[in-house]
Amino acid sequence: MNKRLLVLLLMIISSIQFLNVYGVQRFPKPEFESGYMQPETLVPAARAGMLALMDVLVLVAALALVSWLVLKKRSRNLVFLVSVFSLAYFGFYRHGCICSIGALQNVTLAIFDNAYVIPLTAIAFFILPLIFTLFFGRTFCAGVCPFGAIQDLVSFKPLNPGTRLNTVLGLIPYIYLGLAVLYAATGTDFIICRYDPFVGIFRFDASFGMFIFAGTLLISGIFIARPYCRFLCPYGVLLNWISRFSWKHLTITPSVCIQCRLCEDSCPYDAIDMPVTDKNPENRSTTIRKLILICVLVPFFTMLGGYALSRLHETLAGVNGQVRLAKTLLGPLSIEQSESFEITAFKSSGKPVSQVYSEASQVLRQFYIGSWILGCFLGLVFGITLASRMITKYRSDYIPNKGTCFSCTRCVDYCPVKSDTVKSFSP
Repeated sequence: MNKRLLVLLLMIISSIQFLNVYGVQRFPKPEFESGYMQPETLVPAARAGMLALMDVLVLVAALALVSWLVLKKRSRNLVFLVSVFSLAYFGFYRHGCICSIGALQNVTLAIFDNAYVIPLTAIAFFILPLIFTLFFGRTFCAGVCPFGAIQDLVSFKPLNPGTRLNTVLGLIPYIYLGLAVLYAATGTDFIICRYDPFVGIFRFDASFGMFIFAGTLLISGIFIARPYCRFLCPYGVLLNWISRFSWKHLTITPSVCIQCRLCEDSCPYDAIDMPVTDKNPENRSTTIRKLILICVLVPFFTMLGGYALSRLHETLAGVNGQVRLAKTLLGPLSIEQSESFEITAFKSSGKPVSQVYSEASQVLRQFYIGSWILGCFLGLVFGITLASRMITKYRSDYIPNKGTCFSCTRCVDYCPVKSDTVKSFSP
């Protein structure tokens, strides 16, 4: 029976080949007399999908391991070793891509553009660190992020620039985050990836300017710990917010704080809140005046920021391709402009100029609305930051600030209490 089926299959195949030889081709193949060679069809390699799955599994394993080392083992040395592995794997082996910081733009574009198909890996790398942060604090920053790891390696003599300077420079990531979301939402650019300081080092192919930028960060990181993480990283803003509501978080001491003050200067990130006693508490009238002032200033700065940035929406939209093309077509074209890639592509597309102007006008409207939202957001952040400086928070112990603490466990080594049982100690 099997032999008969095999003979029948051979007869069918032979018949098809015979018909192909003598049959008339309904759609003849195109002929290219200009020497054009048809490119080969590229099929995505199966290994690419396996690598993506492996990246996600390694990310989950690293997050789980670091969270356990931070909260249970409380070991700075082991956390540092995991960060070296993360630098080697996510940094130099996977070339810093895909990363959670850049995935923020993919998620934003997917929300505002239905035609964009976001890779599942990008979703995983964006969401998983946030989930672990919600439960265990910023353990992703402690030993999983390759950007933080490469800065930790050069942090030989970290100094604390002071709370006021940290507060002022800490506003920059909010600006970076807002601009990244604005440009990604409008389909203009992925500025986080374009100006990524460390991916060029991981790939050994950065431009000269980006090498200088990365080198400046690493050199400054010798004296100012993690300058990118603290004063530039837009993803750190989200981690900061979520970590404040974390279920568990790193503590300096595993038991009761004995006020030894050994951890006072241990954190180079200014992430330890010092004890503030209520020996001289504010009177009620002063507190009420502060609250009234805060209720006035926060909405004022919010609206002022929205209005001020909306006036700059055309400047912000100047980097958009549609807007830039429309501005170029409005004036007389120089020889250099007429031979540019944008103009050549426009002429070959056959698109009327009126359509270009219409598309550019729509983009400008998107930037106008987005600039209002971004300005209000930045004004609100500035107002809340100012209000937090006006409010006195009383505390009796040395505790990590759950928002700005990287869970690096540096402070743990300075605490003489090493178990849940308080040991006798004379400061």
